[in-house]
Amino acid sequence: MARVDVLMPQMGESIAEGTLSKWLKKLGDEVKRDEPLFEISTDKVDAEIPAPSAGVLAEIKVQEGQTVPVQTLVAVIETDKSASTTAAPSAAAQRAPAASGAAVASSPPAPKPAPAATSPVPPRPSPSAPVVPKGDGAETAEERLRRKSTPLVRKIAAEHQVDISTIPGTGFAGRVTKQDILGFIERGAPAPTAPGPRLPAPAPTGPVQHPVVEPWPGDRVEPFSKIRKITADHMIMSRRTSAHVTSFFEVDYSRVAELRRKHKAAYAERGVNLTYLAFIVQTCAENLRTHPVVNAAVSGDNIIYRRDVNIGIAVALDWGLIVPVVKRADELSLGGLARAINDLGERARTKKLLPDEIQRGTFTITNPGVFGSYAGAPIINQPQVAILGVGAIEKRPKVVTLPDGTDTIAIRTMGLLSMSYDHRVVDGADADRFLADVKRALEDFPEGAI
Repeated sequence: MARVDVLMPQMGESIAEGTLSKWLKKLGDEVKRDEPLFEISTDKVDAEIPAPSAGVLAEIKVQEGQTVPVQTLVAVIETDKSASTTAAPSAAAQRAPAASGAAVASSPPAPKPAPAATSPVPPRPSPSAPVVPKGDGAETAEERLRRKSTPLVRKIAAEHQVDISTIPGTGFAGRVTKQDILGFIERGAPAPTAPGPRLPAPAPTGPVQHPVVEPWPGDRVEPFSKIRKITADHMIMSRRTSAHVTSFFEVDYSRVAELRRKHKAAYAERGVNLTYLAFIVQTCAENLRTHPVVNAAVSGDNIIYRRDVNIGIAVALDWGLIVPVVKRADELSLGGLARAINDLGERARTKKLLPDEIQRGTFTITNPGVFGSYAGAPIINQPQVAILGVGAIEKRPKVVTLPDGTDTIAIRTMGLLSMSYDHRVVDGADADRFLADVKRALEDFPEGAI
């Protein structure tokens, strides 16, 4: 009878622990090798973890909602289908052996985790994130997740004396991630110079209280899903933080459409889908370098002008929204950008993004036009200061001026670009100059850039 131990994986060099957010298999289920077994949530990314071997899920050592160090024994797979199954013990009973490490019987030896991850003391809930248990004294998986945070987040919170429970989290079930707390601090959370009482968080960034509306007879009432709650809170937090203004520019994509028709087949032979979005990303990347205030962030009373041009591409998923980031986009060719966009989008849909691939964005592009939207006013992705919306690109009648100076109506490939920006630091003239340069570059896109 072979036994294969399943361990909590390390999803990045700086990640010391992970939260098991959901089991995709039940005790006693048969699993195939590389079949998704459970989902985890870390400071940087949520991901599905595949089974390391085929067999039967014989033991579950970590319950949904528990946060454990990397390399902790999570489950046991028996390759003998007749093996008996063992139910999961209570969370309290599991924590001590899980934190102190577990022997791996038939899987390759795992590297020893960092000292912080091997402490026999079970992960402690942040003192600043109290949870009120249910009336029966039991704690739900979501309550455990909300109470938990990683050692790095707790360390940052302690250094800045920030109350984690007052920060709207974007992790699973509202869990506060490293990006959440750093963004909160960048937006002006005070950092005391000497030890003192814990400082309260500013009121505008506190937990979101949604108004209660009375349902009418015949209505159907459904509670927010976890990801819907997180999205709702994050969007309201962004509106509270930034002074949103939106500008709209109409763009003639006829030149880009001609270049796509001419080169699309050659790109397809190399396995790359040459989309309008690739042209837009390249044009934005080049112009962000010459318009640095659009590629910035606000930190208290300071403006951070980002050195790198890292463009986030919003990807709509069946279960929510994620924004993978194309790093140093201004250094990539059109083909390199098209390949990166295709790759990140595909891996976002299959939950195979790496933690670093959704971090450190400096500007975001969202493309609601693929659903037919004519234009929109997107909400800024904090702590950035601007986000570009791409409207539907389609043939429309357009008044054009002929070489002899006369006007006529022609069929052109047209679309709208909308950019929401933070008026605290980006003036209307700054935003419109940036958009005018993007428009001009798209309408006169050089074939040499292909």
